[in-house]
Amino acid sequence: MAPATRDRAVEAAVDLVGAEGVRALTHARVDERAGLPRGSTSNWFRTRRALLSGVLDWISERELEDLAPVATRTSQGHAGLIEGLCAVAELQIEPFAARTRARYALFLELAGDPELGQRLRAQHREFQQWTEQTVTTAGIADPVTTSRALMALMDGLMLHRLILDPGLDMRGAIERAVTALAQA
Repeated sequence: MAPATRDRAVEAAVDLVGAEGVRALTHARVDERAGLPRGSTSNWFRTRRALLSGVLDWISERELEDLAPVATRTSQGHAGLIEGLCAVAELQIEPFAARTRARYALFLELAGDPELGQRLRAQHREFQQWTEQTVTTAGIADPVTTSRALMALMDGLMLHRLILDPGLDMRGAIERAVTALAQA
C-alpha cells in the first residue's frame, strides 16, 4: 500500500471524526469513507489506538502548516498579527472545518487518556510556544499571557462559529483583543 493510501485513510479518519465524533472511528468506516479496499487502513494502523494517534499527528502537522500566514505577517506588527490570526481562523473554519471539529472532538474525548491526552497537551504546548514567538515578533510584551489569551479567544470564536453562529464576524473581536493585549 503506497503512502498516498495511508494519507487517504488518515484524511478520511479526520473527516469521519469531524462529522460524527470519535466514537464513529473504526477501520472499516475509514476504509469505506476513503474508498479503499476493506482492511487497508489496518495495514497502516493496526489498532484503533494507533489510528487515533495517526489522526492526532496528522491534524497537528496540517495546523502547523496553516500558521504560515500568521508568521509572514507578524513582522508588520500588531496589524500583521491581526491579519494573520484572521486568515488562520478563516482557514480553520471554512476549508478545514471538519478537521477543526475533529480536533475539538479529540480534545474532549481523549483529555483523560493517559497516553493520548498527554500527546494532545504536548501538541498544544508546541502551538503555545509558536504563538509566544509570534506575539513577540509582532512587538507585544508579555508573550506568555498574551499567547494564552489569544489562543483561548481563537478557540472560543472558532467553536462558536462552527456550532452556533456560522455568520459570526471574528475580525472585530480579534482586533479588540490584540489591541488590548498590546496595551496591557
